[in-house]
Amino acid sequence: MSDPTPALTLTAPDAIPRSAGVGLKPAHYRTILEQGPYMGWFEIHAENYMGAGGPPHRYLTAIRERYPLSIHGVGLSIGGERALDRQHLSRLADLIRRYRPGLFSEHLAWSTHATGFFNDLLPLPYTDETLNRVCRHIDQVQDVLGQRMLLENPSTYLHLADSTISEVQFLDAVSRRTGCGLLLDVNNVQVCATNHGFEAQAYLDAFPMHRVAEIHVAGHDPQRDDEGRPLLIDTHDRPATSGVWQLLEHTLALTGPLPVLIEWDNDIPPWSALFEESRKAQQLLDRHIQHPEAGHALAS
Repeated sequence: MSDPTPALTLTAPDAIPRSAGVGLKPAHYRTILEQGPYMGWFEIHAENYMGAGGPPHRYLTAIRERYPLSIHGVGLSIGGERALDRQHLSRLADLIRRYRPGLFSEHLAWSTHATGFFNDLLPLPYTDETLNRVCRHIDQVQDVLGQRMLLENPSTYLHLADSTISEVQFLDAVSRRTGCGLLLDVNNVQVCATNHGFEAQAYLDAFPMHRVAEIHVAGHDPQRDDEGRPLLIDTHDRPATSGVWQLLEHTLALTGPLPVLIEWDNDIPPWSALFEESRKAQQLLDRHIQHPEAGHALAS
């Protein structure tokens, strides 16, 4: 059941608190507005709100008046070889001006080629050429939006032989060169660590945590590949595993409290189940708020 505490007052309209939030889904619009649950913030996928009006904007406007908002993009194709879609970028800029989100994020991936658009977030080779292209695209996005963006570490299922830079080094270099922040998805770390055979905590220990401004937690589907080895699929359709929660706790010990999002994008559960997932994250955050010495001071 939802906490009866009244909804947060938005004293700083653009600020995302260092607390737990959830992805906003149409199935929960009415419940949120009727119950006013005590939730730190909500996040939307930008592409779901690029129309001019209608019920999605009516509900989002009402919720935005009561809660901070983060916007998460899935369609910019930051790593794509072709130029960014100017119309898409313009619609994104309009959305950001309309709702003044505290944070905006996108994926380190590509989804466009020639005249085609794919519904998948595809992996990139980590090379100097890719690094230069990603940095150019991020510079363009930040110039158009007038806002710093966050870049998310991907979930991947294969190694690209052309890569000459580690993923952590690549993300650190992009952030240093463009000034963008990083979104650390700890479920993606678990997925990649299992699929590629590396230690998830070692990845986190090497990650530039002082550049992280948001953390994602999600569920995945455990499978087996053709040779019987463990294979995790990033599905966002179930609760996070105990291993992912352990990675979140390890991360918070390195960073201190940060905004933590519960991602659940498929097989959407009742609001009560999503709310309970957010309470798990909030309990971990509260532990680090009470004992701030567990983390370090974040760099500006």
